[in-house]
Formats: sequence, structure tokens, C-alpha cells
Amino acid sequence: MKRYQMSESLPVGLLLAMAGGILDAYTYLNRGQVFATAETGNLVLLGVNLSQGRLDRVVYYLLPILSFAAGVLVTELLRRAMGPNAGRLHWRQPILLTECAVLVLVSLLPLGTLDPLANMLISFTSAIQIESFRQFQGCGCATTMCTGNLRSGTEHLFRHLTSPGSQSGQKSILYYGLILAFVCGAVTSGLVTPFWGGRTVLCACIPLLGAFLLMFREAHEE
Repeated sequence: MKRYQMSESLPVGLLLAMAGGILDAYTYLNRGQVFATAETGNLVLLGVNLSQGRLDRVVYYLLPILSFAAGVLVTELLRRAMGPNAGRLHWRQPILLTECAVLVLVSLLPLGTLDPLANMLISFTSAIQIESFRQFQGCGCATTMCTGNLRSGTEHLFRHLTSPGSQSGQKSILYYGLILAFVCGAVTSGLVTPFWGGRTVLCACIPLLGAFLLMFREAHEE
């Protein structure tokens, strides 16, 4: 039996993936069609606008990219400063609370002119999340994007079908579970947006706080 910290358990991963889906759909639907939790789409749109000479739009997509990079740097500084624990808290728990606080701030920003700032803040917090939570049950995973999970999940599915005795079947389920949770988050954001508008971002705080509370539990065994 392998023991994993609760911060690396599948339930925590599913909650974080749901939050990632909520945030990505939120910025696309409410904040100028930007994918703030993963920067591949923004890099493509930056390149397209650069080819068309639309420098204002280049800057528009460059800002969340730079914020994402800044989030990675800040996470590494926090990891080094806090060490493995911060009192009774695991070092990843204050990061989740910080992410929720930033999302509350984003919910207070009016739609329109302040969309670039909102996207930068969400990109920043998404980078913190993906840099802090990089594996679940021993598998390298992402909770704010799906391309890598889709590749890994399909690869393990193939191994399971060709070598039934391996553990690839369980790993495949893990990766596809994260993808499903991400999609559920996007669906939630799409359903809530007509009613809450800019405050839809607060929905992401629910799974984030759920993950925060789960991490008070002891390490679990697989």
C-alpha cells in the first residue's frame, strides 16, 4: 500500500480540476474570450494578432501570459519560505485561501474595461494552483488544462488494453476523471453566468474550499 498526502489524493484533484474548468469558462464567457487558466490559447491568439499588426490585442493576450509566469515564480518563493508545513496547515493550504481571496477580488471588478486586470489575476492564481498541485496518486497531472491529461489518460488506456495486468487502467481512470471534473466546472460556469454574470467566478471558491478542508485529513493509502 502506498501512502499519499491528502493534497495528492484524487478527491482533491477532482475539486481543483472543477475549479479550473469554472475559471477557464468564466474568463471566456465574461472577460473578453480569454483562456486565463492555460496559456496555449492565448499564445496562439497573440501570434495571430501579431501577424495582423493589431498590437493592442497583442498586449491584451500578453498580460495574462506574463501573469501566469509571475504566479509560478511566486509559488516557488512561497514553497521555499514556508517549508513543508505552516503551523497546522500544509504549505499548499494557504495557497488555496489566497486563490479564493483573489477570486473574491475579481468578482468585485466590473465587466468591460477592467477585464484585462481580472484575466491577469486569474492567470496568476491558476499558475499558483498548477505549480503547487502537480501530481495525484503518483501521477503527474494538471488541474487547469486538459491536453496533457488527455494524452496521458489515452496512453494508459492503451497500455491497459494491451497489458490487462498492469495498473494503467486505474491511472487512465484518474486522468479521465480529472477531464470530466474540468468539463463539469465549465458546464457550471456556463449555467450560472446568465444569472450571476461577473460574480460567477465565486463558484470556483466552493471546490477550492472543499479541497482546503479535505487536506486537514491524514495521509491516505491507495
